[in-house]
Amino acid sequence: MRVHHLDAGGARPYGGRLIDGRPGVLRRAVGACHCMLIEHAAGLILVDTGYGEQATVRPDDWVGQDLLRRTNPVLDHPIAKQVEALGFSRTDVRDIIVTHLDLDHAGGLADFPEATVHVHQAELDAVARQPYDRRQRMRYRPAQFGHGPKWSTYDESDSSDDHWFGFQAVRQLHGLPPEILMVPLAGHTPGHVGVALDTGDGWLLHAGDAYSYHGQLADKPSMPLGARVFQWSVDTQRQRRIDNQRRLRDLVRDHRSMVTVFSSHCATEFEQLRAARP
Repeated sequence: MRVHHLDAGGARPYGGRLIDGRPGVLRRAVGACHCMLIEHAAGLILVDTGYGEQATVRPDDWVGQDLLRRTNPVLDHPIAKQVEALGFSRTDVRDIIVTHLDLDHAGGLADFPEATVHVHQAELDAVARQPYDRRQRMRYRPAQFGHGPKWSTYDESDSSDDHWFGFQAVRQLHGLPPEILMVPLAGHTPGHVGVALDTGDGWLLHAGDAYSYHGQLADKPSMPLGARVFQWSVDTQRQRRIDNQRRLRDLVRDHRSMVTVFSSHCATEFEQLRAARP
């Protein structure tokens, strides 16, 4: 098994350290859009897909002017091109696991139309539930699903009583090896999940947007003010998000040698993983 950590292009809003915690305010903040490509005997498996190629061609439909203005996303790093740059074909990607269906995580699904997309049923239900309010219009883009993804869904009945480090987990994703688990982490969205991977040398947990800044998992949690306000503004179930962040802190504190936890948008975490696992 081999894991590639790929950056599909994060946001670059104004605010500097108020967003990313790094020195300087009068600059654009640096964020990542952290995806994983897993080489496995079952074929290539993607975890999240970024904005996708169509974001550069149809930005109004694919991303929307509201988010373009607010976050200044980097749209020229499509995951499909990165997969090809590694020497693979897009059709080699047989399965995609999405942490959730926000536009910056699901925009690349259309670039892999033959892949099976594994998603929590509560997340798919949230996308289907219309009319959208303003927040939903910003996060869910129907154009991204117009190709008719091949959904494979899971709900609470699929979660095993055999907990994963204290978390409920779906231990058998359809057609995928048992080393890959879906870990429900609702709060940011109703069907938000993490994706856990047993590498043989320890576990990786892609926690999606369950948190967004590395300091949130420290013993004394911290987060830049601007990032905190944005997180608050996009919560759908705030108390569940808070509870799950606490549980992730406990996981890191108690099992640091066994589990590496990272989020989608923290550039610091992405850079550290790329340096450790080129």
